[in-house]
Amino acid sequence: MKSTNSSRTLCGAVLAVALAACAPKNVPVETGEFAPDWESLKQWECPEWFKDAKFGIWAHWGPQCQAMRGDWYARHMYYDGHWQNNWHKEHFGDPSEYGMKELIRDWKAERWQPDSLVALYKSVGARYFFTLGQHHDNFDLWDSPYQEWNSVNMGPKRDIVGEWAEACEKYGLPLGISMHGSHTWMWMEKAQDYDGNLTKADGKGQWWEGYDPQELYAQRHEHSKGWEREGNIHGQWGWQNGASLPSEEYKMKFQNRVLQCINDYDPDMLYFDDTVLPFYGCDDAVGLNILAHYYNRSARLHGGQQQVVAMGKVLEEHHKDLMMWDVERGAPDRAQEKYWQTCTCIGSWHYDIAIYNENRYKSAEQVISMLVDIVSKNGNLLLSVPVRGDGSIDDKEMAILADIKAWMDVNGNSIYGTRPWKTFGEGPSAEASRPINAQGFNENNNYSAADVRFVQRGDTVFTTIMRWPELRTCTIKALGSASPHYSGEVASVELLGYGAVPFTNSPEGLVVTLPEENTNAIAPVLAITTQR
Repeated sequence: MKSTNSSRTLCGAVLAVALAACAPKNVPVETGEFAPDWESLKQWECPEWFKDAKFGIWAHWGPQCQAMRGDWYARHMYYDGHWQNNWHKEHFGDPSEYGMKELIRDWKAERWQPDSLVALYKSVGARYFFTLGQHHDNFDLWDSPYQEWNSVNMGPKRDIVGEWAEACEKYGLPLGISMHGSHTWMWMEKAQDYDGNLTKADGKGQWWEGYDPQELYAQRHEHSKGWEREGNIHGQWGWQNGASLPSEEYKMKFQNRVLQCINDYDPDMLYFDDTVLPFYGCDDAVGLNILAHYYNRSARLHGGQQQVVAMGKVLEEHHKDLMMWDVERGAPDRAQEKYWQTCTCIGSWHYDIAIYNENRYKSAEQVISMLVDIVSKNGNLLLSVPVRGDGSIDDKEMAILADIKAWMDVNGNSIYGTRPWKTFGEGPSAEASRPINAQGFNENNNYSAADVRFVQRGDTVFTTIMRWPELRTCTIKALGSASPHYSGEVASVELLGYGAVPFTNSPEGLVVTLPEENTNAIAPVLAITTQR
């Protein structure tokens, strides 16, 4: 029987209703003491467990690591003339034929053992762990009903977040999940010149048949101003300066993905790679909804006391009342009243084989110096250890982690559970001005034996000499009898990992003599006790 227009219309309507019935509904925003507005969310307080933890490790790992050529690969591979584009063409072919979706297809994570890695990270001294939840590549690393392009449906066909979460629970490490996907809307714009405009209909007979590339690329929309220039995105990160603004559908999809991830995995920490919150600058509602849901859920699960931490970047002072300030690859040059965190990496955020080949990883000495400095200023350090596409870490990273472990095994008591002292430090680096650039990017590793950092626990002042002094003596001005910070008599000075060491005190400073043998190749720590 020949179909009529009316019958086709009716069949189409029935199909649309059926598809709508199968589609997941919006995730309800949990209600409670925290309302989704700026004032209500100021009730949040940083939990003590996070202040005590001080040091976490991050697996910033996803399908972009399959290329093993560094951060933002999924963006740069589409920009003609960019070094990552040149490398991509040489090793994979033209991005129109081998795009981001093919990189996902070929990412198998065949050597990934989350249980072993989390056990390693804990042994090194990490007190919490972060997994990538989604990067700007828009690929969800969990069993996501709101994003068909996820690690269970394709690639490794494993619940990456879920397996990390199981390992964290086994080893007693709090779990953090980082969310970066809000910016895919403009981050992948150059893909529109290649495979970024494909639709589900284009997949007939292809390996990705049945999947809609627009769910991944989200690129059938008007370009941002200056989109053809790779670096233009930085001035548009806060959705100003001509950025193409995301649709309501796109924003709601992101919200649903994050809320569902929170509900399924109960992360102790949530990191947003955004100025303040997702879509801040063009729509505050999504970020505020997520925070309210996150805090209310935590309070419900912990007897009325929220115990979670949400983090964002480029915060103004009033934002620090409702979430944690995260500084990327840097630190403020003075101690902070409100608790904060640095995130950094020993290499590139996504694994880069060139850094391995050229020996450009941060050393353990550099990492420990950063940790000590950050803790003295009332912060935590989240350290990314790059993971290869296959899910393993390389031998040079293992050596760095072993050196960090050796220092932490001896000196961890000067880190965990401490609080800032009367002054964070002294010496040339403490006196220098190192202003933060945008979200951070002011890392300093130029320390000397004259640089000292302080923290305290009870009557003990832990004093770290940032480099072993050649003459074995160090003068600590802040503990001199004439110092405004001095109170009570110095009762004892102990070099951690060695024992008591001789000292004299004067108005000019506390003079400590270290052993002839260098007992600490990185940074010696003195436990100084006082009596009133």
